Amino acid sequence: PMLRCMSSTSSVIVTSRQESALRIVDQGNLLHGLANVLAALPADVAEYFSVLLDAQVSHSALFILDVDDVDAPKKHFGDGDFAARVAIAELDAVRMSAEENSVWRDAVLVGGSVKPVLAAVAGTGALLLLVDPGPTMDDRVILELWQILALRINQRASSASPTYLMESRVASSARMEAVTELADRQITILESVLAVLRRTNLDDRAARQLATDITSQGLVDVREESHRVMTFAEEPVTSAFERLRADLRPLERYCDIVLQFVDPPVDGRALPGEIAHGARAVVHGAVLALAGQPDISRVRVEWGCDGKNLLINLRDDGPGRLTAESTQLDSLRQRVAALDGTLSLVGTEGWGTEMAVVMPLDPPSMRREDAWSWDLSRREMEVLECLTSGMRNRVIASQLGISENTVKFHASRIFRKLGVSSRSGAAAVALQRRVPTSWH
Repeated sequence: PMLRCMSSTSSVIVTSRQESALRIVDQGNLLHGLANVLAALPADVAEYFSVLLDAQVSHSALFILDVDDVDAPKKHFGDGDFAARVAIAELDAVRMSAEENSVWRDAVLVGGSVKPVLAAVAGTGALLLLVDPGPTMDDRVILELWQILALRINQRASSASPTYLMESRVASSARMEAVTELADRQITILESVLAVLRRTNLDDRAARQLATDITSQGLVDVREESHRVMTFAEEPVTSAFERLRADLRPLERYCDIVLQFVDPPVDGRALPGEIAHGARAVVHGAVLALAGQPDISRVRVEWGCDGKNLLINLRDDGPGRLTAESTQLDSLRQRVAALDGTLSLVGTEGWGTEMAVVMPLDPPSMRREDAWSWDLSRREMEVLECLTSGMRNRVIASQLGISENTVKFHASRIFRKLGVSSRSGAAAVALQRRVPTSWH
């Protein structure tokens, strides 16, 4: 009996060691997988993270929503047809209903239907949504992994590298997707009202009442979605300037200078999200460059808008010996160029330096030489430009005055000529061609 007991005890000890070893292996695989996710290209983050999490919790689709990522606030991987139906507004509604640093399971409306989800909101405010989640040992592990990835995404956006700004500027996918969703909602409301008015089984009074009810509710929904469109697509110049003011306040203590802010006009045109983000990064870099000179005590920051461009003006009270070719402005020049802007600088000995930056509010059109190098026709180049801007086939068809089937035909020819198999692949090729290699 004692031998049997010892044998049993030995067996338990071995099993425990095996389980510990397996846990160590699992943790090693988990850390290795996380490292791959953090090193992945932005376009591949959702796929890599989905693969990593699938070993922890099975799911049919993964969504990421991060409003600070102006390049692509919505990322997804999984069921393609379902993912295309999931609107930014739906994800934002889930995000707004939860507290930061939290994880929970529920059934929510996504993609037009109620689905079981596992949702996590990081400390940065970014949302992770897993659709049809399976069981896990501890959902908090998912939250901790998401916290790490969300910080990496936020870090990439905050660094505002020229490559990041260029991709955001050309693609403008968030704005196009948000506007498209709003347009779809408006079309649905109008179609519903027309359907009611055409019904023959309702008298005039009943038809008017039903149409009024649909319209009233629709207006409420459109107003709410219009607010979300502004959140993801555009930012009023006044609120963008206030965020800039808050971002720069620590520099006053760090650089021991006084910052003077000249508020922009309240009726100025709203700024596209990538321009508002890029402008704050440009001004931050410019203030650091100016403050790095000797004998600086004051920098004035002013924003304006002429309807087509954001006009940024900075002036210091330093020695006035800084020039546009100064090496400390290299990073700043690259950021401005990435946004298709121009930078000029005038220094007056003993009076200070004045810096002017002009940023176009509208994205640039694609270059004709790109069409020649890819052997694209004029129409194919127009379709590619629309694809790169994040437009859906129906919107492209409406804008170009062609059918959706014709759009699909041109898209397939574009994919073949560019050597890709998807819309995102085509956009990536187009964007890569336009990013100077020295910026990578």
